[in-house]
Amino acid sequence: MSEVSMPALRLESTLLELTLHDLQIESDQLGKELTKAFTDNPLLPGAILVEGGQLMGMISRRRFLEHLSRPYGLELFSPRPVKTLYRFAETEVLVMPAHTLIVMAARRSLQRSPRSLYEPIVVEIEPQVYRLLDVHQLLVAQSHIHELTSRLLNEQTKAQMMQTEKMASLGRLVAEVAHEIRNPVNCIGGNMGFLSNYSEDLIKLVSAYESQVKSTPPLVTEIKQDIELDFLLSDLPKVVESIKVSAERLTKIVGGLQNFSHMDEAKRKPADLHECIDSTLLILHNRLKYDIEVVKNYNELPLVPCYSGQLSQVFMNLISNAIDALMDQVEVQGIHSTWKPRIEITTGIQETENSNWAFVRIADNGPGIPPEIQGRIFDSFFTTKPMGKGTGLGLAISHQIVTEKHQGKLNLHCTILEQCEDDTPKTGSRAVTEDCQPNTGTEFEILLPLGLIA
Repeated sequence: MSEVSMPALRLESTLLELTLHDLQIESDQLGKELTKAFTDNPLLPGAILVEGGQLMGMISRRRFLEHLSRPYGLELFSPRPVKTLYRFAETEVLVMPAHTLIVMAARRSLQRSPRSLYEPIVVEIEPQVYRLLDVHQLLVAQSHIHELTSRLLNEQTKAQMMQTEKMASLGRLVAEVAHEIRNPVNCIGGNMGFLSNYSEDLIKLVSAYESQVKSTPPLVTEIKQDIELDFLLSDLPKVVESIKVSAERLTKIVGGLQNFSHMDEAKRKPADLHECIDSTLLILHNRLKYDIEVVKNYNELPLVPCYSGQLSQVFMNLISNAIDALMDQVEVQGIHSTWKPRIEITTGIQETENSNWAFVRIADNGPGIPPEIQGRIFDSFFTTKPMGKGTGLGLAISHQIVTEKHQGKLNLHCTILEQCEDDTPKTGSRAVTEDCQPNTGTEFEILLPLGLIA
């Protein structure tokens, strides 16, 4: 008999963590021996019947005592083999592997017929090794797990509400800041043309004076030397041009911040996905260090009905995760490795039999995601990042935005580096390329329906 206290149960707890009773008797043993076993151990829910080492069935304490309490039952069954009684008390036997989740086992147990609803469950520990589980304990364990699930769900809901409110507040703040910045930025950008023309006119005037005045006054000559006029005339257009380029870039950044801040849109509006992606890349420009190559394979896309601010958040989460994965790989490979970090963004239209979809694929050549956790990456609070670095909500919220808010799909495709028998690294059936760059990485595919406006 093995026991584990109820408070130690988890959502993934299995039958092996519950109290399992071990009472196996041969079918030719006498009924009085089974009576003695039940008398000596009042907690036994039943007995497992075996015949020749093979499972024959199970007889519960309740049915055994029920038949023995009938008129002449004790005299009839006590001196006879247990299999005689089993022919009268036989019911359907529910056999489940020990690794079955408690919640799944409880569901299957409650699906039994009313006659067998409270019968013990046979748990197969390993081939031909069986134990008995009291259905009452199974239901109590399920109740504990239900309470745990409710508590975790409440915590997740609160955390998600806090994250949503945080993003909404951040969006409003960014929108206000971007609006305040836009006015001086527009002033600078609007006057750059005039400044460029004025500087060209002044240079033209100085050149005319130089060509027309034959004798330069000493004071003018001294000032020309002090200000290095020749260098000034050649450098001034470059300075004006650099300010002009910076003003244009600042205008794009402010536009990107405004696009990203559209978190509280009331309805879908047609938006340019390429513009959303470019705005996100502009905001993340400072993180694209260590020469991370960003490859944009943009194909023709129509305006897609969407909540552009929320989609920008999805792009932000996915690209940020790709950057984190590549940064971790840079630390492993070293900055002098022949492997070079790369993010590839591909867009286009995917045609199906019944509908058309706009797709955005964001792929990196990082280490990939282990197969054993790929099914959990969209779960709330699940993260592989160190404590304090990841909240475990980014991908969960991204999945919710794509699937629930846009009726789209968010798919994961991943390739993991494996090892050949001769210790040569490979990925699946493909070996590492000649320049030692393993073909690994993670790709997230966003599919958005076209022509659907809610």
